[in-house]
Amino acid sequence: MYAYIAGPLFNEGERWFDQQINDVAEAAGFETFLPHRDQSPESGDTFDPELVFHWDVENLERADLVIANLNGVTSDDGTSWELGSAYARSKQLVGVYTDMRLTFDDQVVNLMLQFSLNRLVRSLKELEDYLKRHAREQGLQPR
Repeated sequence: MYAYIAGPLFNEGERWFDQQINDVAEAAGFETFLPHRDQSPESGDTFDPELVFHWDVENLERADLVIANLNGVTSDDGTSWELGSAYARSKQLVGVYTDMRLTFDDQVVNLMLQFSLNRLVRSLKELEDYLKRHAREQGLQPR
């Protein structure tokens, strides 16, 4: 199974946490796409925003599962777009929110995101447990 790792990637801390999510998914047996790591072979040393967009969408379409880093005061707008696009394609969606801040007592992230997810986890350990269980159900072997 192929997992797309969505999340903000504009500073070292965001990329580090996205990598942690990626590592948990790989350990559970998933092949992963991490946008800032897995650049299009056509891009070479240049940054072409349109090429990045199309490459990411191609991999999002290929994915069986999208795991999204939703941490922060608000969720990253690109990550939100990726989740909406994946939801429209009936992908399995998992949100990771380890932030302690809550908007409302019964709402962790924006309600349109929260209620489109198949699962919202609150720690990397909870993500690990969920992905291992999901992988077993899908016949994958952990690494």
